[in-house]
Amino acid sequence: MMTGTTLSKQKKSSTSLKRQLKALTIPVFIEMALVMMLGAVDTVMLSRYSDNSVAAVGIDNQLISLVFLVYQFFSMGAAILCAQYIGAGQRKRLVQVVGMALTVNLLLGLSVSALLFLYAEALLQVMGLRPELMGDGLVYLRLTGALSFFQAMSLTFSASLRSADKVIYPMIVTGIVNVINIVGNYALIFGHWGCPQLGVEGAAISTATCRAVAMVMLAIIHFRVHIPCFPLHYFRPMPWHELRNLFYIGIPAMSENISYSLSQMVITVFINQISNEALAARTYCHNMIMFVYLFCLSITQGGDILVGHLVGQRRHQAAYVLGNYFFRWSMMITLTGSIILALTGRSILTAFTDNQDIIKMGVWVLFVDIFLEVGRTANIFAGSTLRATGDVIYPFVVGVIFQWSIAVGVSYVIGIPLGYGLVGMWVGFALDENIRGIILVRRWRSGKWRTKGF
Repeated sequence: MMTGTTLSKQKKSSTSLKRQLKALTIPVFIEMALVMMLGAVDTVMLSRYSDNSVAAVGIDNQLISLVFLVYQFFSMGAAILCAQYIGAGQRKRLVQVVGMALTVNLLLGLSVSALLFLYAEALLQVMGLRPELMGDGLVYLRLTGALSFFQAMSLTFSASLRSADKVIYPMIVTGIVNVINIVGNYALIFGHWGCPQLGVEGAAISTATCRAVAMVMLAIIHFRVHIPCFPLHYFRPMPWHELRNLFYIGIPAMSENISYSLSQMVITVFINQISNEALAARTYCHNMIMFVYLFCLSITQGGDILVGHLVGQRRHQAAYVLGNYFFRWSMMITLTGSIILALTGRSILTAFTDNQDIIKMGVWVLFVDIFLEVGRTANIFAGSTLRATGDVIYPFVVGVIFQWSIAVGVSYVIGIPLGYGLVGMWVGFALDENIRGIILVRRWRSGKWRTKGF
């Protein structure tokens, strides 16, 4: 039977965790909003240039997003391990993990960047990019892809800082970079302040430059406030066990995300078969919808840092209660945002384009998306939080099965053979998200993750 003192301690602990969650969530929310703005700014400014440019860059960003998921392979694993090691007070293992992740991501980033530059045209042909869009698509992919290794390093520095509760620094860096990107886009897309009018090429130059600036700033901050150096004797002999842990977390997490991204690329090929208008509508809606589930992403990322700390301390019940708390908030706020977006969608789309076919498709997509966001919220919460506890295999298996059978298979049948187009495909996406969400939330509530920590 619990005593009054025990209950008082539990209440104080719960209040403290909620305060920490708020302190983490707000900077992460602002940072992620700014990250999304970085991509959305290109779309908004290019919409003033041409709808075809938006469609071409939309397909390019599918490939770039896939590449960034590959880069997250080690940074995601490092973030989970760092959070648990901080909770357990294991400083040396923390330094070893971050050092290994930075080294491998640098080598991986340089290799992938070279491949993107050399094989950009072949990749876009595989994606089924229409010939009239190839020129813009090729320019954007080559420039942003060749310098994408900067993002590989940024993701690792940012993950390391967040795991140590130093979330304010990535937020500040992202804010600065957004201002630079807006100024660069304005100057280079439209040819202001004596700069040449470069259109899509100008957007690519501005975006790639911003990613380089972000990496340099994050590196300087990381060495000054978190890990000042990586002593060589920490890596002699090489800590292979930490590399194995990174692989154990990173491979399933990366594979699930790559599977999702590949399934979206296949779906984009299907949408490309419908029309240029469908591609443009998808790009516009995607950039709008990102801001709806932004709170869910940010509170889950903030919460998962604390969940990792609690699992490292073997406080599993506290981790479970905290997880349920931020899941409820995620669902309420995301649903409210999706309903508001659906009701105001026509006005927003009209600001992007005057093409009535794009606007009509987009409005229907936004209403279907209300149902989709219920499943997506459950997916983001359960999948990410299970990984934070060390339960990484189950979300991967569930993700791969349903992403391809429902998101690709069912959406294709509804959209193409049955003739419901982009809106029908969105119904397929919603079914996938909701089925996966139900399964993963059940896994979280089962408590089987309690034995998976490092």
